[in-house]
Amino acid sequence: MSVHLEARPGDIAPIVLLPGDPLRAQFIAEKFLTDAVCHNRTRNALGFTGTYKGVRVSVQSTGMGMPSCAIYVHELLTTYNVRTLIRIGTCGSIRADLPTRDLVLAQAAATDSAMFRATFNGATFAATASFDLLERAHVLATQWGKPLRMGTVLTSDTFYPDDNIVKTWWNPWAEHGVVAAEMETAALYTLAARRSARALSILTVSDNLVTGEQTTAEERQTGFGDMAALALAVVAD
Repeated sequence: MSVHLEARPGDIAPIVLLPGDPLRAQFIAEKFLTDAVCHNRTRNALGFTGTYKGVRVSVQSTGMGMPSCAIYVHELLTTYNVRTLIRIGTCGSIRADLPTRDLVLAQAAATDSAMFRATFNGATFAATASFDLLERAHVLATQWGKPLRMGTVLTSDTFYPDDNIVKTWWNPWAEHGVVAAEMETAALYTLAARRSARALSILTVSDNLVTGEQTTAEERQTGFGDMAALALAVVAD
């Protein structure tokens, strides 16, 4: 057991999918995994372990934001010796030509967070995906014909910008090729790099900040199965 996970040693697989929403974790376990068993209910951060095509896989919810995600990623890496972590979450497009429901493969994550600033003495760490996972996901998604964008995402500490901040705050990021904003990937990639583990974020666009297009809460919880199917194919096929 760890501080935030009640799973015993061996209860969690070396491969873990990481949705933020605990109900999405339950949906994925019920829809995709065979013989799934709940390994965590602490703080309602639901986690499940089962098999997919004979490969043992866990799904662990992380909550929202870098601090919450980092807690679970750290404990999975250090207490349960997880070696492959794939975030499956949502993001907000900051480009007019990236519509809702498309997939995004985060090859790197910029951030406005100060979370790791002390770690690198004020310098910036380039948080990047594991190339083998990224390449595999890109090949599979292309073969499946899924609408897909691969690029840099912004991991932000802020969901609701201050009213005094210009409404097009995303412009400088978009002008430098960033495709979407979310709240966890930079923490995942940084901690995975620290422990020599593999990591990837596969995201679904839930809203477009430029056009105002949005999806529903129910769709975000149970309607974005493509990214889970892709993540599972990456680790099991």
